[in-house]
Amino acid sequence: MAIAKFVTIESTAVPLPIENVDTDQIIPARFLKATTRDGFGDNLFRDWRYDKEGNPIPDFVLNQNVYSGEILVAGKNFGSGSSREHAAWAIHDYGFKVVVSSFFADIFKNNALNNGLLPVQVSEGFLSKLFKAIEEYPATKIKVDLVNQEITLLPTGDKEQFDINSYKKECLLNGYDDIDYLLNLKDKIEEFEKSRA
Repeated sequence: MAIAKFVTIESTAVPLPIENVDTDQIIPARFLKATTRDGFGDNLFRDWRYDKEGNPIPDFVLNQNVYSGEILVAGKNFGSGSSREHAAWAIHDYGFKVVVSSFFADIFKNNALNNGLLPVQVSEGFLSKLFKAIEEYPATKIKVDLVNQEITLLPTGDKEQFDINSYKKECLLNGYDDIDYLLNLKDKIEEFEKSRA
């Protein structure tokens, strides 16, 4: 599955200032029966978004029209719990391209990167600045620059560097999944094999 290229994004953000959000809260287990990756966004945070009758819960952030954008700003320890890849699918399918937190569970982080979703880990201080800015002005824009591995709060110019595995960075910049990456090296692989013959 090829993924969309990611270089730079400037977007408003949706704040989710809740710590220890686990994968079952991101996408409940009862929605994991599908055989394709499509449609998981409909059930993102399902039990927080809707009541038992299926009615939207007005005070949940995804049901508030004031917040929108391709960046989800989440509390510390995001994506803990089970290793289900569906959590990354659901966030990406909903329309988010970036998740920002001060800490990610390792398996979630890898699943996100494998599915074209960029997890940006920042300091707790910078995360607090993001939440405060969005709360005060929901149209606040954030810039995420993958080339320079930098996130910027545009109204103030506050910025911070973030880490990313160099291989995963190359894949995101070029829109490669693991197979695409290998195919990109096909000529070099064939040349190497000929040199050994």
